[in-house]
Amino acid sequence: MQQSNGRINWPRLIQGSLIKRYQRFKADIQLEDRIITAHCPNTGSMLTCCEPERPVYLSCHDLPSRKLKYTWEMIGMPESLVGINTGIPNRLLKLSIEEGLIHELAGFDIIRPEVRYGENSRIDLLLEQGGRKCFVEIKNCTLASKGIAYFPDAVTARGLKHLKELQKEVVSGNRAVMFYLVQRMDAEEFRPAGQIDPSYAVELKRAADSGVEILAYDATLDLTGISINKKLPVRL
Repeated sequence: MQQSNGRINWPRLIQGSLIKRYQRFKADIQLEDRIITAHCPNTGSMLTCCEPERPVYLSCHDLPSRKLKYTWEMIGMPESLVGINTGIPNRLLKLSIEEGLIHELAGFDIIRPEVRYGENSRIDLLLEQGGRKCFVEIKNCTLASKGIAYFPDAVTARGLKHLKELQKEVVSGNRAVMFYLVQRMDAEEFRPAGQIDPSYAVELKRAADSGVEILAYDATLDLTGISINKKLPVRL
C-alpha cells in the first residue's frame, strides 16, 4: 500500500460477497467466478460487520510466501464503507502526525512505533521532543449504531491493561493518549461500549479523570484509499 498526503492508497481492490468469517483470521468470499479464502486482519469480534452476503473489498498480494494471497480490507454496510484491517490505524495515525494533520499531537520531532514500556507491553506510538514524551495507544473501531461509534466490540482484557499502563505514564509525568480511529463515515460521536464490556467503560472514565487524553477521529474511505477525517466528540 502506498501512502502520501495523509492518505493510504489501496492497491487495486477486488469486490466479492462475504460467505462467512471463521477461525478468526479467515473468510470465505464469493467472487464473480469462484469462491476464495481471504485473510481477515482483525482480532475483534467484528460485531455487525461480518454479516453474510455483504459486499467486501479485497487486496491481492501474489507472493510465494503468503498462504492466503487475498486480504479483506473493507465491508460495505448500509450507511458506510467500514475498514476492518486493524493494521491500518497505526500506519495512518503515524503518517497523519508526521504530516501535521492531528493538532493535538503536533510538535514532536521523533515518532517511534512499538516501543516497549510498562509491564511487558508495547506502546503503539511514542512521541518525543527534547525531554517530553507522549505515549499513544491506538484502537481500531468498527462498531457503530445510530450515529454512535463504540469500542470495544467484545470484552478486552488486553485493552483494559493498556488503559492502566497509560495511567501509570501520567503519574510518571508523561503525556498519555488513548486514540480511537473509527474506520467508517457514519458516526457523529464516540462512546465506550459499556453494554459489551462494563469494566472497560469504567476504566476509560477513570483513565480520563486521571489525565489520560481521549481522542476519537473518523476516517474517509473509498475504493482508492483511506485518510483521517474529523475529530469526534467523546462521551464517557
